[in-house]
Amino acid sequence: MIDLDAWERRGQRVTLAGRSIFFVEEGKGDPLLLIHGFPTASWDWTALWPGLTPRFRVIALDMLGFGFSDKPRRHAYTLVEQAGFHAALLAHLGVGEAHILAHDYGVSVAQELLARHNEGSLGFAIRSIGFLNGGLFPESHRPLLTQKLLASPLGPLVSRVMNERRLARGLSSVFGRATRPSAAEMHAFWRLIARNDGHRIAHRLIAYMEERRQQRARWVGALTTTSVPLRLINGAADPVSGAHVAARYRELVPRPDVVLLDGIGHYPQVEAPERVLDAFLAFVPRGPGA
Repeated sequence: MIDLDAWERRGQRVTLAGRSIFFVEEGKGDPLLLIHGFPTASWDWTALWPGLTPRFRVIALDMLGFGFSDKPRRHAYTLVEQAGFHAALLAHLGVGEAHILAHDYGVSVAQELLARHNEGSLGFAIRSIGFLNGGLFPESHRPLLTQKLLASPLGPLVSRVMNERRLARGLSSVFGRATRPSAAEMHAFWRLIARNDGHRIAHRLIAYMEERRQQRARWVGALTTTSVPLRLINGAADPVSGAHVAARYRELVPRPDVVLLDGIGHYPQVEAPERVLDAFLAFVPRGPGA
């Protein structure tokens, strides 16, 4: 993975809706929007970066409340708002159509973008979407105990006592047994989360779990009615959204296209970047290096 400080230096900042948003844009070819998960940031994608940028114009932002972007302390964070930031960034960059690859929290953002695309209200056309492990169906999501506590009335207290050791214990548990992050990678994850006291707002960001339940009809409907090509690339060993989510996807999505990665957990792009890259490029081969 690219060094975290080097990643920050490669990025830019743009003001969207009055907030400073960090993003990285590199490469040539068809635009590809990468949407990261909770609780990390766009740095999650760096193991894929060298394989994507020769083929695509790759765009990845840190969502509001994450990584190097603004982290307002009293903000009511929503996935719908995060979708708006992505649409606004692509408009700012003059992007009229794009492929999407989304992970975790980001899959819900992509579902909202897809719903807008299906309605004809999105400012750009979606050419395809690749989903990595995430809560596509709220009834199949199996949150960790820490996530349940963050979403409870105890959430503000849990945020206050969050530290690097607790994060490492919880985050490591969702990786595959043989593909857990190194100490250096885990420290980088913590730095991203804790920057500007971002760990203190985890109970506000976790509201996405309830928002998924409220938006289920719209977001699952987007998957089941769209003509946009979709592929699920799923780390099967993920206890939160692994093989059981893939099974649900096959039940609900017409003509399901699913690639299961045995032994891989919740962060396939970190744990098995070569396998993810192969699965994604086989699905959407585009650009001069394809």
